[in-house]
Amino acid sequence: MQGIRRVLISVTDKRGIADLARGLRAWEVEIVSTGGTAKLLREEGIPVRDVSDVTGFPEMLDGRVKTLHPKIAGGLLAVRSNADHMRALEEHGIGCIDMVVVNLYPFEEVAARPGVSFESLIENIDIGGPSMIRAAAKNFQDVAIVVSPDDYTGVLEEMQRTGGSLTRDTKWKLACKAFRATADYDAAISARLDRVDAPPHSLPQVLRLSAPKVMDLRYGENPHQMAALYATPGTGVAGAQQLHGKELSYNNLVDLDAAWQLVSEFASPAAAIIKHTNPCGTAEQASLIEAYRKAQECDPVSAYGGVIGFNRPVDAETAGEIVKTFIEAIVAPDYSPAALALLGVKKGLRLMRVAPGGDPLVVKSISGGFLAQTADRGRLDRTAAAVKTQRAPTEEEWVAMEFAWKVAKHVKSNAIVFARKGQTAGVGAGQMSRVDSVKIAAMKAVLPLAGTVVASDAFFPFPDGLEEAAKSGATAFIQPGGSVRDAEVIAAADRLGVAMVFTGMRHFRH
Repeated sequence: MQGIRRVLISVTDKRGIADLARGLRAWEVEIVSTGGTAKLLREEGIPVRDVSDVTGFPEMLDGRVKTLHPKIAGGLLAVRSNADHMRALEEHGIGCIDMVVVNLYPFEEVAARPGVSFESLIENIDIGGPSMIRAAAKNFQDVAIVVSPDDYTGVLEEMQRTGGSLTRDTKWKLACKAFRATADYDAAISARLDRVDAPPHSLPQVLRLSAPKVMDLRYGENPHQMAALYATPGTGVAGAQQLHGKELSYNNLVDLDAAWQLVSEFASPAAAIIKHTNPCGTAEQASLIEAYRKAQECDPVSAYGGVIGFNRPVDAETAGEIVKTFIEAIVAPDYSPAALALLGVKKGLRLMRVAPGGDPLVVKSISGGFLAQTADRGRLDRTAAAVKTQRAPTEEEWVAMEFAWKVAKHVKSNAIVFARKGQTAGVGAGQMSRVDSVKIAAMKAVLPLAGTVVASDAFFPFPDGLEEAAKSGATAFIQPGGSVRDAEVIAAADRLGVAMVFTGMRHFRH
């Protein structure tokens, strides 16, 4: 293995760079650097040679031209085992560069600033950095390319073990990481510039999916399928921190996301119990423990082995109630120490702490491509809803319908939700006909349905669904409307003496 003798350092993110440079100098490595990086290293007492001294040209054009020079490119791209390459370097007085430490202008950070100018976007497109990264990565067998401060410690530790060198395997891994970095950087630039002249809220012209692998999963939906989790850092279920329990499965993550999305609809303490992405019980109450109890009351049989979502930190009282039954996983903003102690007794129970947020674009794969849509952020505006029946809903029915409408949005179509104020009483999901969803919701109901309201995610195509729900005791209905038989459905509602509201907004979930 060849030793590291000359390193070019040019970084925007200065974290850990002085420590790396000191470690390199311990091996008598010559450090060549640019502008602000060179200034910082000198202030730290580290000897540095300016890149302009190597090239014979000063940094030019407000720093746009620093490393774009044959004496830099040649030192990076020359293959050491190629005699012609080495003769060319000698002929032109070009020295080899054995390592490049580079990170790029913070384009994504700048682009995320509210009101950022077009000029700022353009000025934060790095040119020399990606050129050096790609050159070093292409010549990985001879040149190490380090693009992340996270790798500094490992590089120094390996040099310590090997007497000042890096293995070919390490250089290859660093090169692969470097190509990912430049690919992500160019993709971010392209995606942001595509939006400069795009109409507001339009979807991108090219869909670019880029997320690092967070973990391999034991298998996918079934044991014969491979699976992994890929995530952008920090927010949402994909970025959640696991505090306890067995490793997560593919299905756990899908259900945890469904639970978190549902409870995020509510302002007051809420709980949702999910089985196979559908809520078998949801409640919004004054306290978290009461929300959990009422959610479980809806369908305690299906709740067994479910996944729970909470929109508040889990307290000890709620945890004490949870441990009375078997639960696969919980997602919540946090857990009190006492709650963690109680839940920790369940060795396999997966506890996830999640921060709000996530990508608002919903992407689904189909054979040969992807479908993308904005997230369903539609909310009910009571003042915009239309009462279609002779009898208007009571205030109590309105409150229950607003709750049921939020839940129905998260039930697979065809979706029917029986509810009373702050509590689901029956859920019918995923049936091919709406009347069957009504029948299943009523059949599974443990709580009395007399005096409940019903939310339907799409219109009733015939009066039969409404009639079946009214037979079970429902007194008010909320639905989008829009059927060619709306008049027949309204007439049936008037005949039965129930109230009906049209929202004008559908909530299909496939």
